[in-house]
Amino acid sequence: MTTQTVGTDAGDARITWHPARNARLVLAVGHGAGGGIEARDLTALAAALPGHGVTVALVEQPWRVAGKKVAPAPKTLDTGWRGVWPALTGLGLPVISGGRSAGARVACRTAAELGAHAVLALSFPLHPPGRPEKSRAAELLGAGVPTLVVQGGNDPFGRPAEFPEGGFELVEVAYGDHGFAVPKRAGLTQERALEIITGAVREWVVSLG
Repeated sequence: MTTQTVGTDAGDARITWHPARNARLVLAVGHGAGGGIEARDLTALAAALPGHGVTVALVEQPWRVAGKKVAPAPKTLDTGWRGVWPALTGLGLPVISGGRSAGARVACRTAAELGAHAVLALSFPLHPPGRPEKSRAAELLGAGVPTLVVQGGNDPFGRPAEFPEGGFELVEVAYGDHGFAVPKRAGLTQERALEIITGAVREWVVSLG
């Protein structure tokens, strides 16, 4: 594991690399507006995928690197992501653009422009909690590249059944909330929930060729 600071027009971002021995592609994943790269799904992917030929790059947006507690506007998040892209493509490998929550929105909005190989959207915030009329489906549907959504069954930002039909695959993590936490009463352990996430992403990556 190595870290790299990258200057962007939004400030310094940071990439934490989890390299695969014989990498065939890079999965770059950004965090959400309420947390960082320590999120359980991001750390699980970073641990699981390098053994399958996928280098994982966990990207911290400039606002997190600067120690701020509130995420900036979407336009600024996109600027930060664009700024790290040359470093992500520097290995000469196809790059899957990914993120959780707000980071998933960034990945979708910028995928076609940046030439992303595909998009991984973890806990895509389809709408604000309790506000289904404020849909962000257009961002997801507009990604323009193969897209996998991994969504908690009880995510208040959009349950799987709320998602529209479209050119993306969707995997449900039963009982999971926006952070993929599962309640103790669920017939699913937290460990198993994370295995569903990593297994689905691994199989999808293989299907991309």
